[in-house]
Amino acid sequence: MNYLYIAAFSLLTIGAYKLSRWLFFRYGSPLFNMVFFGSVLVILTLIIFKIPYSMYEPSKDVMTFLLGPATVALAIPLYQNRMVLRKKGVRIIGCVVMGSLASVFSVILIGIGSGMEKFVVISAIPKSVTAPIAIEIAQISGGDPALAVAFVVATGTFGGAMGPTLLKWLGIVEKDARGLALGTVAHAQGVGMALIEGDSPGAMASSAMALAAVFTSIIAPLLVMILL
Repeated sequence: MNYLYIAAFSLLTIGAYKLSRWLFFRYGSPLFNMVFFGSVLVILTLIIFKIPYSMYEPSKDVMTFLLGPATVALAIPLYQNRMVLRKKGVRIIGCVVMGSLASVFSVILIGIGSGMEKFVVISAIPKSVTAPIAIEIAQISGGDPALAVAFVVATGTFGGAMGPTLLKWLGIVEKDARGLALGTVAHAQGVGMALIEGDSPGAMASSAMALAAVFTSIIAPLLVMILL
């Protein structure tokens, strides 16, 4: 019976994703972002039918396991666009460094200016890197790993949903630049949105996500010691 539940709830998750994807491409609204709207559909289904999360959780673990192969698959657009990445390597690194610094400093300035507690600010600093690295940065710097993950998820969801639209409003239409921005700020969800725009911006986003994680893991603990 447990296997039937896992299969049923896995189909629910996939169905929510497919419906969200169809609506997104049909109407182009950021509200139909696959992660955001798909999550809303799953949550509403569980609430309406009074299904406890403990029943859904095993199917979530299946999806989590599949993140590994999906992450490795990001190497494909990187390899296909390796010549472009080599040619623009210096500019890519420069853009990612500046974007990562802007992300970190904005959190520190907003946190200090609004009177947030120190551990909350520290937990929010790695919001733009992937969750496993954000957890380590938070632990090293004195933050709360669980809170850090919450900030990461919120940043990725907002960045994935609104990022492409905000870039369009700002007049940024060059696809590789959009990919760099999405990968630097919204990590994996940003990469997913960049891949929708093409292999080249997807490769840019993938490289930006990796570089941002490395750079932030180095600079964030140092800035915490100096500024906080």
